[in-house]
Amino acid sequence: MVKGEEMSGNLEWTINMPNGKSKILGPERGLVGRTWEKLKSLVVGFVMKIWKFLVESWKIGVAEPKKFIHCIKVGLALSVVSTFYYMRPLYQSVGGNAMWAIMTVVVVFEYMVGTTICKSVNRAIATIAAGSLGVGVHWIAGHCGEKYEPIVIGASVFIFASAATFSRFIPTVKARFDYGAMIFILTFSFVSVSGYRVDNLIILAQNRVSTIAIGTSLCVLISMLFWPVWAGDQLHHQTISNLEKLANSLEGYVAEYFSNGETPNISEEDLKKKILGYKCVLNSKASEESMANFARWEPAHGHFYFGYPWKQYLKIGAAARNCAYCIDNISSCVDSEMQAPEFLKNYVKDRCINLSFCSSKVLKEAATAIKTRRKSSSTDFLVHEMNSMVQDLHDALKSFPTIRDHADRDGEKIENLNKELLIAEILPLGTFVTLLIETAARIEDTSVEVDKLATMAKFKTQKEKRPKQNELTVIPCTNSRDQEAMKTLEMV
Repeated sequence: MVKGEEMSGNLEWTINMPNGKSKILGPERGLVGRTWEKLKSLVVGFVMKIWKFLVESWKIGVAEPKKFIHCIKVGLALSVVSTFYYMRPLYQSVGGNAMWAIMTVVVVFEYMVGTTICKSVNRAIATIAAGSLGVGVHWIAGHCGEKYEPIVIGASVFIFASAATFSRFIPTVKARFDYGAMIFILTFSFVSVSGYRVDNLIILAQNRVSTIAIGTSLCVLISMLFWPVWAGDQLHHQTISNLEKLANSLEGYVAEYFSNGETPNISEEDLKKKILGYKCVLNSKASEESMANFARWEPAHGHFYFGYPWKQYLKIGAAARNCAYCIDNISSCVDSEMQAPEFLKNYVKDRCINLSFCSSKVLKEAATAIKTRRKSSSTDFLVHEMNSMVQDLHDALKSFPTIRDHADRDGEKIENLNKELLIAEILPLGTFVTLLIETAARIEDTSVEVDKLATMAKFKTQKEKRPKQNELTVIPCTNSRDQEAMKTLEMV
């Protein structure tokens, strides 16, 4: 029930609630009230966005403290180079060109040492070359008379800028000297054009070169001496991680294909994170090439000497991506709606699981060899065992048309499978098995590339662990024939 009462000239509404209580409704808010509410909601929303940004930034800093340290290193470099402006003796020595040192720190200081050294060397060489060439062109133009001087300078800028720009399209130049070519164009154009109105061009060029040298030297020293992040280390660890991710993905997808809908012990989120690791390998080409390029600029550090075979890591990465392409196709077979019947899967289940387990062991052994920088003594044995399992799986595929065993399908006993097996039933399983065999072949190629790295980088030879006398090496087996053989061996 709603009733209204007039009090003090204002209309007041009272609503009787179902629980016997009454609620008083006040007058509607005016324009000022609505404006205040909107303003308050905007302020609250803005504050919440800032808080969310700060929380995400904190999480990034906690997850990767090196990024936070890099920010401090950049701030330190800028603070040091800024003293050329604050301290009068330093300012008088370099003058207003101290700004070039600050600009150099901003554009040169990068996260990894190799990147910083690469950009510093490119900037220094390009500045010296372009400055010297610009002074030479200015001298030649000055002897051509006032009439032809701007023509000579303009023609030189056109020729050298065009040639340097074209060089950036050459793959070898673009990979290692792209930044230097860009700085060359900028510096040469600046020196040539400004030299037309400046009398002491040589002194100006010397001051610019000296301040740039100060900025680059400071960046290189700080990046190398204070918690350095080496591009070579990053590439080394990423290669190891990629091989381990491939091994986990291969095992996970094969197990999921033959799981018959059974749920694993781990959570679905952790399972997806484990088996989807191969996608990181598919997208790793650009980062690997970049880190390998910058690693060549780095001095000797840790186990890595100057001239370390970083190119071999690219070959390992390419072989690993070939494996990832096969695993991606295997994942399509797992997620496909067209599946082979269970009695067919059960026929090759043990062989496929054993092959995936052995193949993943080859990848993990390769990752361990790179991690420990030791040649593995068991790689050849594992590869031989993997090839034996591949041959066993080949034989199983050939025996599909001659299966005479009894199997259960839809609650009926099948006496003769030759008449019942259709291509639509065999094809999905045949595709899956073929991809698994192809993956094993590509894993062997990856192992070969890792062995080449071990030879080129002079890995130490790992001591082979030989079994003690009267000690048997037991390999897990899951099929019935192997289990019967093991029982016979135990009885003996």
